[in-house]
Amino acid sequence: MDRTHRPARSLRAAVLLVGAAGLLPARLACAQAWVAPAGSGSINVAYQTIDNTGHRLTDGSLLPNGKSRDAAIYLEAEYAFTDRFSMSAGLPFVFARYIGPGPTPGPQQTVDLCRCWHGAWQDFGVTARYNAGRGPLAVTPYLSVGVPSHGYSFRGESVVGRRLKEARLGVAAGRRLDAVSSRLSVQANYSYAIVQRVLDIPNNRSNATVEGAFLATRKLSARGSVSWQRTHGGLRAGTGPPPAEGYPWGEVATLDLFTQHDRLLRDNSVHAGASASYALPRVDVFGSYIEYLSGTDTHAGRVFTAGISWPFEIHRRRTKP
Repeated sequence: MDRTHRPARSLRAAVLLVGAAGLLPARLACAQAWVAPAGSGSINVAYQTIDNTGHRLTDGSLLPNGKSRDAAIYLEAEYAFTDRFSMSAGLPFVFARYIGPGPTPGPQQTVDLCRCWHGAWQDFGVTARYNAGRGPLAVTPYLSVGVPSHGYSFRGESVVGRRLKEARLGVAAGRRLDAVSSRLSVQANYSYAIVQRVLDIPNNRSNATVEGAFLATRKLSARGSVSWQRTHGGLRAGTGPPPAEGYPWGEVATLDLFTQHDRLLRDNSVHAGASASYALPRVDVFGSYIEYLSGTDTHAGRVFTAGISWPFEIHRRRTKP
């Protein structure tokens, strides 16, 4: 590996999952504005824990009951086919456990009653990116697709995912701040997700992230980010805890709506995170922390991620004329 590529390699590893609130398709990592050099790629393995510390109601107040915990191992491969075009694909294995302290409202689900760990493969994710910028400015449109790996259960608090198909169209823009310091860069990202409808209720979503990066040394980099989510449609839970039956709870007015409320709520949120990565001789190590700052009809909580990235290069042989 050419050591002159270390800084870019280190920055790429630092943000594999930064800006994500979890490994659910609704919260996959934000796309990067820069594409790696042609022929280079990486194999990435990340471990993530998600502490759901309660629920934010429609007025933003916290309902401290209904806590759960997720842990996941995420496998991803990324490869740059040209200096402008790259693709990545990944699949997480997610473990989940209901904590409480009280029982869930409404019909009790087996995954929550035992308060034990259970796990399953979640959703395939594929992203294609094309860098349309040059020099210190990068503008990169991208397309991401998420597809459930199998028919896992989505009912309950401690499920491994929402089991919904979705496609995201987005653009990431970044700029190196050479006038200030060659070690600084900023990046912004916006995407619109077209999400599979449930009970004919629209649940599409906008996500945006703004972040700054600092290359402390040739091997060590750090960055901070703020991310925002707005759901276009969905249901409002109201301003109080759900009744024992689980419904009516705001716009969650029937049993069918209640059993699928985690797929249907109007999940709006603001998160902030920080990450760092370090380039070793053959691998990169990285870690990130995300705090859920505020939101409505969403979870409260925090996310910690740590992982390893193995970079590689494939040198194509040139044919003789």
